[in-house]
Amino acid sequence: MSFTAAIRSVLTQYVGFTGRARRSEYWWFALFTVLVGLAAAILDSVLGTTLGSDGSTGVIGIIVNLALLLPTLAVAMRRLHDTDRSGWWLLIGLVPIVGAIVLLVFFVLNSTPGANRFGTNPKERPLPAPSIA
Repeated sequence: MSFTAAIRSVLTQYVGFTGRARRSEYWWFALFTVLVGLAAAILDSVLGTTLGSDGSTGVIGIIVNLALLLPTLAVAMRRLHDTDRSGWWLLIGLVPIVGAIVLLVFFVLNSTPGANRFGTNPKERPLPAPSIA
């Protein structure tokens, strides 16, 4: 799955908490969120819209984080479904340090072969043909 196809897939299913997400889809979207966050931080610095005395948070950064919250949760849950785990495993991320490590391991694991209780394997489904516009 390409970078743009992954972003398009996640943003079109931004509240789709069912089904499965390929590993590439999850990691391309993670890269996208980092890049958008960096761009927001730069814009906050240039425009002077930082908040607080240390300037670590900005208005644009807050808006971007809120806009990407649901798509990030949805693709993370679908990624867990791809490894045959419930989306409730996302709550383990609330445990300091250990929770993040466990989630990282789950996110890098291979998908379960064939269909599982969350749907068919996304690698076995044909990707939609790109539209020529």
